[in-house]
Amino acid sequence: MRGWWQDLTDLVLPAECGGCGRPRTVLCPECRAALHGAAPRRVRPAPEPSGLPVVHASAAYEGGVRAALLAHKERGALALAGPLGTALAGAVRAGLGSAGPWGGGGPARPGDGAVREPVLLVPVPSSRRVVRARGHDPARRIALAAAGELRRAGTVARVTAVLRQRRFVADQSGLNARQRLANLAGALEVAAGGARLLAGGGRVVLVDDLMTTGASLAEAARAVRAATADAQVYAEGTREPTGERMTGVTVAEPERTEAVRGMARTNDAGDGIGAAVVAASPDAFEINWN
Repeated sequence: MRGWWQDLTDLVLPAECGGCGRPRTVLCPECRAALHGAAPRRVRPAPEPSGLPVVHASAAYEGGVRAALLAHKERGALALAGPLGTALAGAVRAGLGSAGPWGGGGPARPGDGAVREPVLLVPVPSSRRVVRARGHDPARRIALAAAGELRRAGTVARVTAVLRQRRFVADQSGLNARQRLANLAGALEVAAGGARLLAGGGRVVLVDDLMTTGASLAEAARAVRAATADAQVYAEGTREPTGERMTGVTVAEPERTEAVRGMARTNDAGDGIGAAVVAASPDAFEINWN
């Protein structure tokens, strides 16, 4: 109800810039330039958590960009989802067009912004408690806007919200990098049936509004890798078995099953999973070794 009322209010009442507060504009030219003006780049936190996929970001988390993200997330300025989604789409395209581990080999045709293969945007979830308190799910809302922007540029993109929290997670604010990793370890899982949506559906890109320590994206990647590895084991077990079938895995190949699951726990640069965010800490841009 709060989200519906905020949408209506944004249409009726004069807006103010989410970045600097200038009246009668959702995002002023200066703040829009800070959000969209620079080319999206690969970012890396320091220290970099194990299992973190390659991450691209559109802007540094400072000034008007920081204010706009907070206005959208905490104050329900839902009209900002459009420009934030455009920035996220730029980060997704940068990753897909790169020559890096999850790049798609570049655009289909130079300059048109389209990517050859379908793209699955997987938002990093907040807890139901946090979503209820905010009245909306910021990461999912921005992901939907980004998917629309990608489709308008000719890329087949859709949001696949298959991740969920499996246990209580403490508030991350005030925790350092190590504490955040411990807080999130094993906290996410792919919902039932989600692995089938991820397997063979296109390039998987984890998306969020912000990356600070990278703990959330690393945990999301772990959950996706584990689910898709289990789905692969199950699919192989339903083909020509070499032993007695048991829960989709042949008895004759227990070592293979464990090996595939073990692969899901590593940061496999060739697993095709990437990540994109609207913004990252300024240090993550400075510590950029690519």
